[in-house]
Amino acid sequence: MAGKTKKTAAASLEDALWEAANQLRSNMDAAEYKHVVLGLIFLKYVSDVFEKRHSELERLAADESSDYFAPTDAALEQLLEDRDEYTGEGIFWIPESNRWEDLRKAAKQSDIGTRIDDAMEAIEKENPTLKGVLPKNYARRELTPQMLGGLIDLFSNENLAAEEHESLDVLGRVFEYMLSKFANAEGKLGGEFFTPRSVVKLMVDMLEPFNGRVYDPACGSGGMFVQADRFVNAHDGVRNDISVFGQEMNPTTWRLAKMNLALRGIEANLGPQWGDSFTNDQHPDLRADFVIANPPFNIKNWGAEKLAGDVRWQHGNPPANNANFAWIQHMLHHLKPTGTMATVLANGSLSSQTGGEGEIRKDLVESDLVECIVSLPGQLFFTTQIPVCLWFLTKDKGGQEVSSERSQRERKGEVLFIDARQLGTMVSRTNKELTDVDLALIANTYHSWRGEPGESAYEDVPGFCASVTLDKIANQGHILTPGRYVGSEAVEEDHEPIDKKIARLSAEARISFESRAKLQADVLAALASLEASDVE
Repeated sequence: MAGKTKKTAAASLEDALWEAANQLRSNMDAAEYKHVVLGLIFLKYVSDVFEKRHSELERLAADESSDYFAPTDAALEQLLEDRDEYTGEGIFWIPESNRWEDLRKAAKQSDIGTRIDDAMEAIEKENPTLKGVLPKNYARRELTPQMLGGLIDLFSNENLAAEEHESLDVLGRVFEYMLSKFANAEGKLGGEFFTPRSVVKLMVDMLEPFNGRVYDPACGSGGMFVQADRFVNAHDGVRNDISVFGQEMNPTTWRLAKMNLALRGIEANLGPQWGDSFTNDQHPDLRADFVIANPPFNIKNWGAEKLAGDVRWQHGNPPANNANFAWIQHMLHHLKPTGTMATVLANGSLSSQTGGEGEIRKDLVESDLVECIVSLPGQLFFTTQIPVCLWFLTKDKGGQEVSSERSQRERKGEVLFIDARQLGTMVSRTNKELTDVDLALIANTYHSWRGEPGESAYEDVPGFCASVTLDKIANQGHILTPGRYVGSEAVEEDHEPIDKKIARLSAEARISFESRAKLQADVLAALASLEASDVE
């Protein structure tokens, strides 16, 4: 119960921060304002981590038995301002006069925008991994001192500080929450940098990236990596168990990802700069244990004319007017022989025959690469009502060792179909979310089918899941829509004899007709009475 109360309180804090920040937005577009807010949250976070180490050094300096003991004020100052004592612990170095407390004291000054820009510039200069990442345009006229000062006061509030005292992760959580709210506020464009948390969690729970290389070629703001890191921690792993590789073509979103991951302390290789995964692959030699992505749906003009015959198109040249199967083949190219990948795609990818997509899908199926297809419920995404699905592919279904904790049952020549369209709960007027129960049901079904230790024996469930042979899929023209294979939900057997059922239904119908006739007569009599009174 205490855990639930704490979670509710945390959610209330995030809601309160969002509402207050949104009130300060005035007429600024959400797409612009998000960089203002998220940049300040990042600055607050790195300053807080710095101050935590600063306080730790102060305690050590006062301990005569410590190697850090500083007997004089000069020795103490030298210790506290020793850059190596911070960077050696993986902490960003924040120069004097550019720390959060300095900005908080100057929050009401007319030049606060310039002060923030200077702080961002100084932090980038002192920390090469942040070069070109932080927003540095707070001195704009539209960002008034009242707005910026209000945001600094907001993120300095006592409730936030109290939670941070327990765990600095709270600001990472607030950052992620703000990302989701901005994605909703921005509408269509927001989906380019944010995937709903329940969808990401489902993909990670199914992939189970205990260790190895994790790659996302369309990483957005880095949500897939954050969830993978959470998974590792939840299963008693350590951060170094996974290595993170990603790419993002939108420069502002690439910067958001760098900040988001830095907030979590996740060291990620997102390439030296942003770039298009198709035409400017930042990781050409990477072969990952896990690939997980939510690439843009159905994009046109993706550069097909420059890439005809590319080494990645092992199953056919993707059509120029839709990149769905270019994404799948790009991910397969970067997958280890024993790796597994998961990607979100529009449902059209399951059945389209245009531009050679049907032939590519056929080759993927006949090559026994497709492992599982999940149809998701609608309204999960903030920005699109296009029905979506999850594709899981692997290069080896045959009993390979997946990790030291589990092994996979041989599933050669079979595909698992899961129809989850009826799951999910509405969390707003327009959006749905997969609950923890939903996530467990889907993920456990997948793991049972794979025959992983500790899982119950897999069974088909009419209307929900079915394990289907490649021959049956061929008979359906290699269309992969789960609804074609899972059938209808089983209904309770009816033991009532047919003659008695007909007699019962006939009697119920007669009673209904008689009731309707009586109601009609009563209404007509009432209308006649009203007409008569009007005449009088």
